[in-house]
Amino acid sequence: MGRFVEGQDRRQSWLLPSSLDDYVTADNPVRVIEVFIDELDLGALGFTRSEPAATGRPAYDPATLLKLYLYGYLNRVPSSRRLEREAQRNIEVMWLTGRLAPDHKTIANFRRDNGTAIQAACRQFVVLCRDLQLFAGATVALDGSKFKAVNNRDRNYTVAKVAKRLEQVEASIARYLAALDRADREGNDVPEARTQRIGEKIAALRRQMAFLREMEAQVETADDGQVSLTDPDARSMATSGRGTGIVGYNVQIAVDPEHHLVVAHEVINEGHDRTQLVPMGDRAKQATDAEAIVGNYPPPCAGWVSLIPCRDGSHRS
Repeated sequence: MGRFVEGQDRRQSWLLPSSLDDYVTADNPVRVIEVFIDELDLGALGFTRSEPAATGRPAYDPATLLKLYLYGYLNRVPSSRRLEREAQRNIEVMWLTGRLAPDHKTIANFRRDNGTAIQAACRQFVVLCRDLQLFAGATVALDGSKFKAVNNRDRNYTVAKVAKRLEQVEASIARYLAALDRADREGNDVPEARTQRIGEKIAALRRQMAFLREMEAQVETADDGQVSLTDPDARSMATSGRGTGIVGYNVQIAVDPEHHLVVAHEVINEGHDRTQLVPMGDRAKQATDAEAIVGNYPPPCAGWVSLIPCRDGSHRS
């Protein structure tokens, strides 16, 4: 054992730093989150409960919940339950929230009730990056990525899916009806309970067929031929793997190649990127305050867009 790196005795007493601030280095990203959010006017951005109520149980400051949400975004912790655990054990989060640990329901409700305000805060961050000249201004990289929705694949319906499932249900009904015919011919040799179970399955299949007929009518009237029951705006999309696919969203992103900052983004439900290059180029032009876009790559590919910055170097809101 003497040749291995040895740990310290858990029962040994140590003189640890007396404050949480000693654990967070001066260049830690959480300090950027702290400064950025503290300078925002959350009421003007539309955050709910930005002014504390005069009566009742005190609520969490929206600034605290926004800091926790942005920390999760930067560290790939999207789950409200995981953010709740991080607030109880992560020193960086303890420093950021003042050792407050909101429960997961509070975090989820904040995210649900302040979606538009969070987008406005993101726009303020883009404006800040532009004012600090963190965008190179010469080129941006554009690409799309598929994000899975909560909607299960079995709760997404297309013309082909409905037709295939109707065919499967009809085949199952025919199989059970044939089993009932055999039971009638065999007479008393077949237990009555088994015949009853087969009848119940046929009734369930008929209800499923009626539901599929209803879905067929909805799919035919849908603009893009799809219906999602859990997330109405989610769509079935093919992924890079052969024979694979997800029900989700297509997120288009424009990134500054020098500092790797997101210049602009847009969430769409089209399963391809063929028509997104020019619209995202326009968004990148507005975000970076460039005068024009040059060197556009034609559809159907994402790629690089060259931007011409303002001649006078000014930045317009």
